[in-house]
Amino acid sequence: MAEIATDIPADDTRAKRNVIILVAAQALLGAQMPMNFIAGGLAGMMLAPTPLLATLPISLIVFGSMTTAPWISPLMQARGRRFGFMLGALAGATGAGLAVTGLLTGSFAIFLIGAYLTGIYMSAQGFYRFAATDTASDAYRPKAISYVMAGGLLSALIGPQLVKVTAEATFIPFVATYGAVAALNLAGMWMFLLLDIPRPAKPAADAPTGRSWGELLRSPAIVVAILCGMVTYALMNLVMTSAPLAVVGCGFSTGNAADIVSAHVIAMYAPSFFTGHLIARFGSARIIAAGLVLLAASGLVGLGGVELSNFYGSLILLGLGWNFGFIGATSMLTRHHSPQERGSVQGLNDLLVFGMVFVASLSSGGLMGAAVDAAHGWTAVNYAMVPFLTLAGGALIWFRVTRNRSA
Repeated sequence: MAEIATDIPADDTRAKRNVIILVAAQALLGAQMPMNFIAGGLAGMMLAPTPLLATLPISLIVFGSMTTAPWISPLMQARGRRFGFMLGALAGATGAGLAVTGLLTGSFAIFLIGAYLTGIYMSAQGFYRFAATDTASDAYRPKAISYVMAGGLLSALIGPQLVKVTAEATFIPFVATYGAVAALNLAGMWMFLLLDIPRPAKPAADAPTGRSWGELLRSPAIVVAILCGMVTYALMNLVMTSAPLAVVGCGFSTGNAADIVSAHVIAMYAPSFFTGHLIARFGSARIIAAGLVLLAASGLVGLGGVELSNFYGSLILLGLGWNFGFIGATSMLTRHHSPQERGSVQGLNDLLVFGMVFVASLSSGGLMGAAVDAAHGWTAVNYAMVPFLTLAGGALIWFRVTRNRSA
């Protein structure tokens, strides 16, 4: 099925059809991400030579995503979304296969290579939200992003439950879990053949090329959108990566950890049914601000203790804060660049966002591993949120003041 450039229909018929496919992909293929985040740290604890490196597999997933974004975004600009998404699914299947091999052979190095390839899938999945806007009108664009993100609600139900069923299904824990991840990728990649997103037309020799990265980063709206996306995603990753280790380290079961992550991922995506409507009504900046407040509340609840209720409350608020902050930042970004800048802007955004997430995931393992026990590590993780929330909040206030002065 060839992708050809055509005009965007005024009634968003094509966009709505693409959104349905992308929601399904987010639900089915996206289920592997909570599976990887639950199993990655616990499997890393089994294979790593030191507990300080337990979360390194998760860090490698994020690093893979960070280093993939700068090349996969221009690749999709040139070859189409369908090509990039199918390539990402193949990388996810290969990464899961290597994870199985690493577990069976006891090789931490092979397991880490598999984690890096999983990061290629993670990067491709991150562009589902942008793909939803490719054929959408300005009015439908925030809703399209929001609906696609809502597909993660089903992934929140599917992924953790698959972990509970598969974690102990084999003699070596998590082998069946990663086998299920490979199956999800191989089964789900074919739905992208149904996408109807035109490949961008080849620009004429004298066509405008758009701004360079340096010029883009001189736009206050783009800088603030990227910065808020970086902070909200990084803090979500910092706390979520630590949570399974903290839950199990405080005496609870792997099943408890999976249920808490499931509640967290539901909170990440359930608001997406109405987040786009809220952005359309109140604007991106106010929704981002609400997300930062919810992230701060998550930290306060986490500091309140290490009972199951604290873990549930903290992770649910964390998911809600990520939803408002990240979708708000994505919506703000899509409104401040031209079509010919799409590949450049989106690649730059995800490079910086996942670069920050990579640092957060490494910090997560360090904070948990260096602490005297899991409870103190969990406290350190929650205190680490403060400077980043201050940075994002200050940037958002600066943007509002600058915009009001310009007006």
